[in-house]
Amino acid sequence: MMAPTPQAAKLKVAVGIASAGRPATLLETVTYIEGLQPHPERIIVCVPNLDDAAGLANRKGVELMAGPRGLTCQRNRIIEAAGADMDVLIFLDDDFIPAPGYIPRIAAVFADNPDVVIATGDVLADGILGKGLTQSEAMHVIKTASERDEQVTEVYNAYGCNMAVRLAPILSHGLAFDEELPLYGWLEDVDFSRSIARYGRSVRISGACGVHLGVKSGRQPGKRLGYSQVANPVHLLRKGTMSLTRALAQIGRNILANACGTLLNDRAVDRRGRLNGNFLALSDLLMGRASPMRILELSQSSNREMSSPSIAAKRR
Repeated sequence: MMAPTPQAAKLKVAVGIASAGRPATLLETVTYIEGLQPHPERIIVCVPNLDDAAGLANRKGVELMAGPRGLTCQRNRIIEAAGADMDVLIFLDDDFIPAPGYIPRIAAVFADNPDVVIATGDVLADGILGKGLTQSEAMHVIKTASERDEQVTEVYNAYGCNMAVRLAPILSHGLAFDEELPLYGWLEDVDFSRSIARYGRSVRISGACGVHLGVKSGRQPGKRLGYSQVANPVHLLRKGTMSLTRALAQIGRNILANACGTLLNDRAVDRRGRLNGNFLALSDLLMGRASPMRILELSQSSNREMSSPSIAAKRR
């Protein structure tokens, strides 16, 4: 593990985790991060309800708060909590396991490169692409991974599961995550990356590694996510944080993946639900009413579907 540089030691680094509906995963991840040396100055956790953070309420060294449900809302509350006292805020998903050298390498790059405003590390394995990974599997990947040099390269956007930001430009320019991207906040990382990139460099740090477990529980149903896969790129296009080429490529890639997964009977992901959501969003787009917030209207019907005995039987 690389030791932090003298300059990096002067930076105050906080870790922020937004979580909902996965208390066991959150507890396991926070416990792991607490054991890292050097550990972050602060660990800030935001959940919709304190029950979502069972086991952390009285944990010394963990700042626990309740905020409005939704990744973007919760991350904004974490920014407010970190305030001007911290220099760098590392947003981690509740199922991202950083390697022991992850935090000091992030801190070193921010200390040595004042023009870097947002950074992301290397994901050694990503369970979101398959059935998901356990923490023990993640630790095996980390322990057996070959040592990587600390290389800093330009990147279009940070990956939301591990995204470090410099707080000074956020506070001075009043930047925030777009709360019109509700619930899981699909593409919130692209939107925020392109917003803050106006004030400095967006980079990938190859020596800062970790594993994204891709835990499936607590994620939104396929229909809502499928709707977001079309409506959210269009929203970013209108805002100017995504180009037309990238938006079309993003939408096309998602629809193709969902169509192929449906045909191949992919059981790891609700491809059929996502495809239905894709087509609903395209229909809304043609009718001029497509909006990321529309998934909140879909949630009630989706919840009824999830509780239906026939659907439950199919999911088993």
